Amino acid sequence: MSPRRSALLKLLLLGAAFTPWLAQAAAEAASAPARPAKPPAAKPVGPGDNQILLQADQVVYDGDAQTVSAVGHVEIVDQGRILNADRVTYDQKTDRVTADGHVSVTDTAGNVAFSDHVTLTDHMRDGALSGFGALIGQNGRLAAASAERVGGTTVIAHRTVYSPCKICNQPGQRTPLWQVKAEKVVYDQVKHRIHFTDATVDLFGVPILYTPVLSAPDPTVRYASGLLAPEVGNSTKIGYYLRAPYYIALSPTNDMTIAPQISTEGGELVQTEYRARWNNSGMWLQGSVAYNPDGGLGGTGGAQVYDHLFGSGRFDVGGNWRAGFDTELTNNTAYMRFYDISYLDRLVNDLFVENQTGRSRFALSGYYFQGLRATDAQGMIPYVLPQLDYSYIPTGKVAGGRFSFNINSVSLARSNGPDSQRLTTELNWRLPMVFGAGQLWTLIADARGDVFHIDNNDPINFPTVPDKSRYVSRAIPYVALDWRWPFISQTRSGNSYVLEPLVQLIGQPYGGNPRGLPIEDADAFEFDDNNIFSVSQLPGYDLVESGPRANVGFIANAIFKGGEIQGLVGQTYRLKPDPIFANFAGQSGTASDVIGRLSIKFPHLDITDRLDLDRGNGTLRRHEFYVTGTYGRSSVQVAYVQLPAEALNLGLPAREQLNLQGDINFYQNWQAFAAIERDLLGGKMLDTEYGLGYEDECLAISVAYRRKYTFDAIQGVPPSTSVILRFSLKTGDQPVQPFSLFPRNVFATSHP
Repeated sequence: MSPRRSALLKLLLLGAAFTPWLAQAAAEAASAPARPAKPPAAKPVGPGDNQILLQADQVVYDGDAQTVSAVGHVEIVDQGRILNADRVTYDQKTDRVTADGHVSVTDTAGNVAFSDHVTLTDHMRDGALSGFGALIGQNGRLAAASAERVGGTTVIAHRTVYSPCKICNQPGQRTPLWQVKAEKVVYDQVKHRIHFTDATVDLFGVPILYTPVLSAPDPTVRYASGLLAPEVGNSTKIGYYLRAPYYIALSPTNDMTIAPQISTEGGELVQTEYRARWNNSGMWLQGSVAYNPDGGLGGTGGAQVYDHLFGSGRFDVGGNWRAGFDTELTNNTAYMRFYDISYLDRLVNDLFVENQTGRSRFALSGYYFQGLRATDAQGMIPYVLPQLDYSYIPTGKVAGGRFSFNINSVSLARSNGPDSQRLTTELNWRLPMVFGAGQLWTLIADARGDVFHIDNNDPINFPTVPDKSRYVSRAIPYVALDWRWPFISQTRSGNSYVLEPLVQLIGQPYGGNPRGLPIEDADAFEFDDNNIFSVSQLPGYDLVESGPRANVGFIANAIFKGGEIQGLVGQTYRLKPDPIFANFAGQSGTASDVIGRLSIKFPHLDITDRLDLDRGNGTLRRHEFYVTGTYGRSSVQVAYVQLPAEALNLGLPAREQLNLQGDINFYQNWQAFAAIERDLLGGKMLDTEYGLGYEDECLAISVAYRRKYTFDAIQGVPPSTSVILRFSLKTGDQPVQPFSLFPRNVFATSHP
C-alpha cells in the first residue's frame, strides 16, 4: 500500500475513533441534526464490514511534512457516527489528529457536540478542545472556553455555563431563566456525575447563590441522590422553620427521601419515606420523629418526643395468592395536625392474605383502629382479629341464573366493652330476563343465616348489650323482583337520550333484628343515591331491613359526543314502618324522603348535585353540591355540604359547610391560588389559604399564606398562621435529578 493511501486510511480510522470520544465528552448530549447535509457521493474506505465514508472538497497529502488533510465541508461517517469540520488533519510524526472550524459530532443516538478546535493525543485517550459546547437533554446547553480529556474517562472544562432552560429566539431575551456558571467542571464518565467548582447560580441573569462545590448527575442518569427543593416558612405554632429534603437512590427498584426540619419554636423534626417495587410486589413506608422541648400536646407539658408511621405493602405470594398490609400509627393524637403532616382523625391498620380465582375470592384479615378525636376512648374502639371473607361464584349458570355463596366471619375485641364473634353464610341466586319491548326483569332469591356470640364486660357504657355471655342466631330470607324499561332515542348528530323507569319489589318477613345485638358496622348509615336502588340499603351485617317494601324511581341519561348528563330520582315505600329507622327521619314511616342526583360531565366541567327532599313538605333535608372546572392551567373547585345530625355517625352535630378552591393562570406562567373553608351553620371560617406562584419548564416558585381557625384546647392544637416559600430549579426532563450541595465523592450514589 502506498504511503499516501496508508496515511489517508489512518486519518479516516483516527477520525472515526475521534467521533465517539467527543460525543462522550459532550455528556452523551441529546439529539440535533448535523449541520452539513449527507454527501451524495461518499466513498467507502476500509476493509470488510468496517467501512468508513469520507466526503470533503479536497484531500491534501504533504509528503515532506508527513501530514494528510481533508479540507472543506469534511464529513466522516463510521458505523452511524458523523464528524463534520472545515478541516481534519493527521500528523504522522506526532501521531496527532486535529479538527478545526465548525466541528460537530453526532453519535448513533443522535447526540451532538460542538467545538472550534480539537486536538487528540495518546491514541485518542487524551486531548484538548477550545470553544466547546454541547446539547444536553432536549433544551440543556453546556458551553466552555476550553476543555480537555484525561485518562480516557474524565473531561475537564474551564469557564463554563450550563442551563437546562430553553432559550428564547427573540432579540434581548437570550438569557435563560436560570443557569450555573463555574470556573471549572469535572465530568466523571464512569460515575456519570458532573462536578462544578467555584459555581454561581443565576436567576433571571442575577446571581442568587454562590457555592464552592456543586454536583449534578449527567443526562444519562434517570435518578440520582441529591438535595431536593427546600421549603422555608413561618408558623405561629412552630415559628420560623426550614425543611431540606434529601433524595437517596438506593437501586433501580427502591429509593428513599429524608427531610430534616428545624424550627425556632417547634423543635426538630425528621421525616422519611421509603419506596420499593419488585416482581409484581411493592411497598412504601413514611415515618417521622420530632423532639419538641416545649411539649404541650395532648394536655401534657415538658419536653416531648412524637412519631408517626404510615405505610402500605402488596406482595405476590405465588399463583393467585397475595398478601399485604396498611399501617397508620402515631404516639400522640395531636402530633400530625400540629406539624401539618396529616389531618386524619381515624387511623386504620390492617394485615391480610387473599386468593382470587376466577370470580371467587378468599381473604383472611385483621384490623386495628386508632382514634385521634378528643372524644375517642381507645379502649372502647374494637380491634378485628380475624375477619374471614369467602365468595364462591361459579363461571357457569345454575338453574339458568347466576349463583353465589358467601361466608363472612369476624371476631371483635375491646379493652372495655363487649366482645363478639359472628358467622354469616348467604346463598344468592339471580335470573335476568328480557321481555317484549326491551323490558328487563331480574328475579332474585336470597337466604342468609347469622350466629352471634356476645360477651359484654362493660354494661355501664353499653347498656343495650346483655352483660352475660350468650349466643344469638337468626335466618333472613327474601325474594325480590327488579324491573327496568329503558327508552332510547338517538338523533342524527349522534346524541343519545335514555329514560329508564325502574321498580324493585322486595318480599321479606318482619323482624330479623333480635334485641341485644351489638351495632358495630351499621351505625354509619347514609340514605342517598348510592343505595336508593339497593335491595338491602343498610351497610354491614349487624342490622337488616325487614318487611315488604319497594324502591321506585327512574334514571335519565343524555349522552353527547363531548360529555354526558345524568339524572336520578328514587323513593322507598313500606307497608309499615321499620323500627330500625325510627330515629332516622329520612326513612321513618311508610315512605322515605325523595333522593335525587344530577351529574354533568364534560371535558372542562364536572358538576354533581345530590339532594334529599323531605317527603312531607319538599324542603331540603340534605344537600351536596360539587363543581370542578378546568381551562388550560386554571381550575376552580366548589363544594357545598349540608348534612343533618342524623346523617353523621358518632353523634356529630349537623353541618353546613362551603369549600372554595381556585388556581388561576392570570398571565403567562403566573398562577394565583386561593382556598376557603367556611362553616356556614356556625358563621365562621375554618381554613383559608392564599398564594402566588410562577412555574415553567425550568423554575417553580411560590409563596403561600395559610390561616387555620380551629382550636382544640384538649389536644393542645391552637389556631395558626403560616407563611410558606417553596423554590425549585428544574433540571430538565429527568424524573429526579436534584442538585447536591455536598463535596464530591461524599454522596456519589448514582444509577445510570
